[in-house]
Amino acid sequence: MEKDCAIRVASPRDAEALLRVYAPYVERTAITFEYEVPSVQEFAERIGRTLERYPYLVAEADGVPAGYAYAGPFNERAAYDWAVETTVYVDGDMKRRGIGRKLYGAMEKILKAQNILNLNACIAYPAEEDPYLTKDSVNFHRRLGYRMVGKFFQCGYKFDHWYDMVWMEKQIGRHTAHQPAVKPFGAVAGELSFC
Repeated sequence: MEKDCAIRVASPRDAEALLRVYAPYVERTAITFEYEVPSVQEFAERIGRTLERYPYLVAEADGVPAGYAYAGPFNERAAYDWAVETTVYVDGDMKRRGIGRKLYGAMEKILKAQNILNLNACIAYPAEEDPYLTKDSVNFHRRLGYRMVGKFFQCGYKFDHWYDMVWMEKQIGRHTAHQPAVKPFGAVAGELSFC
């Protein structure tokens, strides 16, 4: 990793700091459909489970976590191994500084090394923007090359509002008849620089 690089692999020890980034999204937005902020222990367990197979990255600004991104299974059945669900959260005070783009760029590099082919993002989507939810996440993913592939109508209820959910997808590899197996994150992490 380069000396001035602000992205690194997360660990369960980062749970408290990353929860400070995530909690406002739970408490004040419909970006996540989660109602209650998880405990530090539960969040640490989530990080640990993710790292068993996939990348979980932290972006730091002046040594303080400013955002994080991770991948998870799109579906647990074996035929879906080459597809993941991607997630990114950036500290509300640090938005529009390229942190999310940098996190996703680093994660995409890792996922390619793992032989992952399809990146899928599940995004809360308002019929009309309101104080709890805008279309910014869809626009962000579109700028990164994701395309809209599906929409579920009024499937999420939060803050006395009904919200849609959309799926966006980006393909990052070639689909072949004899696809190489997916490598676990640990098998490729040591080979990569994140910047």
